[in-house]
Amino acid sequence: MHRRVAISKTKVNPFATLDPTLRSAIAISLGAIPGALSRYYLTLLFARWFGIQFPYGTFFINITGAMVMGFFVTFFLERSIGTPELRLFFAVGFLGSYTTFSTYALETSVLVKSGNPSLALLYGLGSAAIGCLGLELGSFLARKLS
Repeated sequence: MHRRVAISKTKVNPFATLDPTLRSAIAISLGAIPGALSRYYLTLLFARWFGIQFPYGTFFINITGAMVMGFFVTFFLERSIGTPELRLFFAVGFLGSYTTFSTYALETSVLVKSGNPSLALLYGLGSAAIGCLGLELGSFLARKLS
């Protein structure tokens, strides 16, 4: 006697069977790779085109990253388009490694829109100023180790 076995023709997405925390980490990691490479190669390209007297590449990356974050949040998140993993892939992974300025701009905007303009100003100016001070402190400490 032969037994017949039914074979399902439905495809199972192995990614969907993973723990949600692991799926999120994988999505962010996979988005970070092209984001970081885009940032690196655009910086090199702008340096070749315009020289290095001004950080044109970083300036371009910060502006475009903020613009794309604004578009992404408005178009995709407000409409709940795409899976949570796809949103993490792009917003946190790609844009997060392309530029953290996009997140900085988004968080400042959220503070303004939530009725906290003074907190937004403090965050916006404070992040820039304290970030520069942090860089100088890190440089100072590194020189002390030498």
